[in-house]
Amino acid sequence: MSAGIAVVVGASGALGSAIADRLGKEGLSVVAVSRSGGPDPLACAADIGSDDAVTAIADAVAAAGDGPVRMVVQAAGLPAAGPVETIVPDALGHAVALKAGGLLRLIRAVDGRLERGARIVALGGHYGIEPAPYACAAGVTNAALANLVRQLAIAYGPRGITTHLVAPGPADTPRLRGLSEKAAAQRGVPVEQVLAERAAESPLGRLVTPEEVAWSVAMLLAPEADALLGSTLSLDVGARRGIF
Repeated sequence: MSAGIAVVVGASGALGSAIADRLGKEGLSVVAVSRSGGPDPLACAADIGSDDAVTAIADAVAAAGDGPVRMVVQAAGLPAAGPVETIVPDALGHAVALKAGGLLRLIRAVDGRLERGARIVALGGHYGIEPAPYACAAGVTNAALANLVRQLAIAYGPRGITTHLVAPGPADTPRLRGLSEKAAAQRGVPVEQVLAERAAESPLGRLVTPEEVAWSVAMLLAPEADALLGSTLSLDVGARRGIF
């Protein structure tokens, strides 16, 4: 018997799929949202960057059963964009609309099914608090997402619904490898060297895994996670040096 429903946006990506699998093992019925959908009966084909996604996700949740929505996760990945010197200005608006606007669309699709103890979770990233010119869109978007999560904490907290930002990075995913391949080509070095440099940023000398990100999201299902309302969980294996 299902312990409730979870909705994961970006479920076809490395992080989103790991989260969906983990939440399923926790006993939740998982509505897996992606642009392509999928063969799973609860898969939902929707573009979270479009307002049409609200109806599509609401319909998919209704088909999943009558139970409460215990958790929603915005794990949609950002499209590739250039560095701050060359990025197309409209790309910033598109990225924010996808991540921050997409989070609002996700919440509005299930708002009537959220009960006390439900969790709203967004995947962000460390570039929001540690800007890097080569990650212009990611930095601007993740900063906006962190602000939005705090606003949602104020708005939904009185209902007993908590919001959380999970900031993994760098994570061992095909996306990171693709970005590293581009960097390696520009520098004329092997991609393994670039990946090793990223891993060396951590005192542990390694990258975060999708399974570790999924564990952190599933951990938020615990009642004790109320104490983390509005906060950011930084999953960087010690790579960041700031004290906050």
